[in-house]
Amino acid sequence: MQDQWKTNADQRRSIVSFSGGKDSSLALYHAMQTGTVIGLIMMLEEQGQRSRSHAMPLDIIRAQADAIGLPVYMTSSSWADYEAKFIALLNQAKQHGAEVLVTGDLDMPEHGCWHDRVTQQVGLKLGMPLWLRPHKEVVEEFINLGFRSVIVTVNLKLGMKIEDLGRILTLDYIQELENRGVDPCGEGGEFHTTVIDGPIFNKAIPVRQGDIVYHEEYAFLPLELEQH
Repeated sequence: MQDQWKTNADQRRSIVSFSGGKDSSLALYHAMQTGTVIGLIMMLEEQGQRSRSHAMPLDIIRAQADAIGLPVYMTSSSWADYEAKFIALLNQAKQHGAEVLVTGDLDMPEHGCWHDRVTQQVGLKLGMPLWLRPHKEVVEEFINLGFRSVIVTVNLKLGMKIEDLGRILTLDYIQELENRGVDPCGEGGEFHTTVIDGPIFNKAIPVRQGDIVYHEEYAFLPLELEQH
């Protein structure tokens, strides 16, 4: 079963779990190359103004989806009802023809995988095109394909610095991160990114940077959509 996680989206209709960051964008790219993507799925915080995973503002999420040309299935939730709300969105996507849920996970364990459990409840397959791939290889592919992403969250206790906020992922920069002992994919929670352009976008997302916000060991760079 798990062996097929990498290829389940091939020749099938999928819904893609989308955070707006690099891994989910690369997984979306692969799903679009090998099958048909019918939409994106995203969970919002209780107030419904920001994404649950990366605290992305709603207008940037909508701008990304618009540039990609896909509808977004989204709902606000607390952590308590997160699973029930996620399953409801999966059921909705299934009614619209989705056969597979695609995620950008790299290191998901084979057993006890949450996504595997919820997709089975709904009767969807699970697709993880990046699963078990070497981290540096994944981020190099992302950059070489022409994706542009901005560092928007850093964990200051895991080797990241305030100066990293706002930087664009490049091959030189991920080498610098590795030299500092940071996973170039940020899989240990070192950093999060927001993707603003790439081969799946029909236009770049114009953003301006807000004021840095600090919370415990984290620093956040809010991005705002530039209105033209």
